[in-house]
Amino acid sequence: MLIRSERGRFENLVKTLHQIPEVKGAFSVLGRYDVVVDLEASDSKQLGKAITRANHLAGVVFTETFPEVEM
Repeated sequence: MLIRSERGRFENLVKTLHQIPEVKGAFSVLGRYDVVVDLEASDSKQLGKAITRANHLAGVVFTETFPEVEM
């Protein structure tokens, strides 16, 4: 998951993201997005709830998700 944050909010956002159990990693980056998040869930419903929770955190402007699919 990629997150664009409000100016100056990415550090606090990374700390808060680590409180979501499905977040396996979160770190700041430079570029169009400010934070990269690695999420892992047992099913798509749990993943959706974690994504929704992250989307509603203070400082999130917009997100883009890239769910892995098995072929």
